[in-house]
Amino acid sequence: MDRRELRAARRADASGAGPTLEERAPARYPGAKGAFALFGEVLLTGLLVAAAGLLVVTLPAALAAGIRHLRRYVNAEQSHVKTFWQDWRRALPGGLVVGVAAVVLTFVLTLDISLANSGALPGGGLISIVGWAGLVAGSVALLVAAGAWTPERGWRAAVRSIPSSLASDPIAAVYLVAAAVLVGVMTWMLAPLIIAGLGCAAFAVVALPARRGRR
Repeated sequence: MDRRELRAARRADASGAGPTLEERAPARYPGAKGAFALFGEVLLTGLLVAAAGLLVVTLPAALAAGIRHLRRYVNAEQSHVKTFWQDWRRALPGGLVVGVAAVVLTFVLTLDISLANSGALPGGGLISIVGWAGLVAGSVALLVAAGAWTPERGWRAAVRSIPSSLASDPIAAVYLVAAAVLVGVMTWMLAPLIIAGLGCAAFAVVALPARRGRR
């Protein structure tokens, strides 16, 4: 529907002289109509991701399963909890490799930040900034890879798609940085809030295509 047709449809919808916009075109995300229900599903997804990612190295697989769960929900598809666990089991083999790499990188960067703040390293302030930037960048990369994972593509293709995904939509990286920082801040404030933070991060990945579609 072009702009002229859209304006005509809006006038007909407002006047009651023609079919409504909903009759002309189905809702793009039919499962996301109820804000309160959607918020509850985001919290449920956060709980599932936190439970499945409890061992830390299983977090990438948990995020991938949670993102797929929310995508099914907003598209009004089958989004049972058992389907989440099925996705988690399928994502686990390659996800463990990604999880171990993420844990090692996080440990190294956290160690650098601790040493920099202790004054043991020259130029500690700069090293600390680089360390925090590395943690945020790693978190964004993890979210992008988890969002790109499918049982058919696997983790290797998902990881390889990170640079092209961010280069094609740099603004998306800004949103994901905000999501990653939100998870960190909420967890720092109160540990149980990580459930809401993880759910919001998964939802941010799901919502980005909708933003691109409106642009």
